[in-house]
Amino acid sequence: MGVDGRLRAVVGLAQAMAAAVAPQDSVRAAARGARLAMDGSFAAISAWERERGRLRVLVNEGERRADEAEFPEDESYPVHDFPEITEFLHERWVGGAGPHAWVESAGGGRPGRRGEQLRRRGRGTCVVAPIVLSGRAWGELYVARDDGLPDFDDDDAEFAAVLAAVIAAGLAQNDRLEEARRLAFTDPLTGLANRRAVDMRLDEALEEHRRAEAVVSLVVCDLNGLKRVNDTLGHATGDRLLERFGSVLSLCGAMLPGALAARLGGDEFCLVSVGPAADEVVRVTEELCRRAAGLELGEGVACGVASTGDPIGPVKSSRRLFRLADAAQYKAKAARSAGPVVAGRDTAVVRLADAAQQEAPGERRRFRGRA
Repeated sequence: MGVDGRLRAVVGLAQAMAAAVAPQDSVRAAARGARLAMDGSFAAISAWERERGRLRVLVNEGERRADEAEFPEDESYPVHDFPEITEFLHERWVGGAGPHAWVESAGGGRPGRRGEQLRRRGRGTCVVAPIVLSGRAWGELYVARDDGLPDFDDDDAEFAAVLAAVIAAGLAQNDRLEEARRLAFTDPLTGLANRRAVDMRLDEALEEHRRAEAVVSLVVCDLNGLKRVNDTLGHATGDRLLERFGSVLSLCGAMLPGALAARLGGDEFCLVSVGPAADEVVRVTEELCRRAAGLELGEGVACGVASTGDPIGPVKSSRRLFRLADAAQYKAKAARSAGPVVAGRDTAVVRLADAAQQEAPGERRRFRGRA
């Protein structure tokens, strides 16, 4: 397809999205327009759900395989299966560089599952382009060609980046309609869930625990060094540290199916896990501590874990789980622990949390400054 053909394809894509009535029609028009413009066999558009640490497929268009529904109910992929997501959708342009598209092939050597999926589905090459709204990675455009067709090249990647920008403009209007609802449950800086979303999720989770004995775990994280960064390098740099830790938290949270990653406020974050065993939650928290220690600007993270899978006594409300996780996090911070402190496995933590409850029943307590 020559320059004129590509120009017509871009115009056609924009017009099709503008004519769409429902959001579902808009993403389908976007995927179809991109597939035709790229001479692809298949195209998909996915949204990056940071709070869940996953890419969720919104539409599959073109020559679909048996396991690919046009509008999947829940086709999603953990971010840690695609290490390039953090690299290309965050790290590359956090310092000012713009997002760009890239090409992968079934025989390529990039780590992750792209090549594996291409081979399994009989496709030879694909191009992936970030979709960016309001300066933040919203998701991705994915276009593939079946095995035996010409491979995509760097020129195709550049064109895919243009198409992704056109798609972003078309999605922006639909996205604005959802913004008010999303803001009610989202931290605006990191894109993670906020405290309101955590409270709702914990209430639902503890009901599931009472009904079916599901293991409910809460990880409370306090990011070390944020005040020093704000005081010496400025709040913009501090915000960058918060965003980068939020990405790490999202990445690790994706290792726990269904976990919710959230920023509670300031330098405090949390993970809510329902189902995975306490040992698995602790293992993921250890990985979180290791990755946080490697962040360029910060000083690591102090993590406390409270899980109904450990001997912590009855948990009748989310307040007690928070008190236990808070007490464990306080002890981790006071000891400058490189790993998490786990309530129940450290009996002093349970005593500290229960003492705080006796002093101020019904309130979540912070433990800074306590002996």
